Amino acid sequence: MARLWRNRWLETSSQELSVTQRLQDLERVGAPVKFSMEQVIELFALACSPPDEYGRPISHWTPRELADEIIKQGIIESISVRHVGRLLEEAELKPHAYSLLVNPPL
Repeated sequence: MARLWRNRWLETSSQELSVTQRLQDLERVGAPVKFSMEQVIELFALACSPPDEYGRPISHWTPRELADEIIKQGIIESISVRHVGRLLEEAELKPHAYSLLVNPPL
């Protein structure tokens, strides 16, 4: 790995580039982003709202319920339960604890 960066540094030494530009990582090939930021924000908004507003007979959202509801609303065509869980975890959202935040115990 060090060889890669050293060679890249040496290859760009003759060019008029800043240190940041010389050490810039190359574009990586990979799968395109599947969900837009708007769709993810819609998911987060849904996770922060009470399930009974959507006719769900549950006390708190689970990743499975969120995935079902967001697909039902047509916001996202398909999404795995695990991916919903990862997105919530990444955003540090805990829909199961939402009611405690709104109505803290006395």
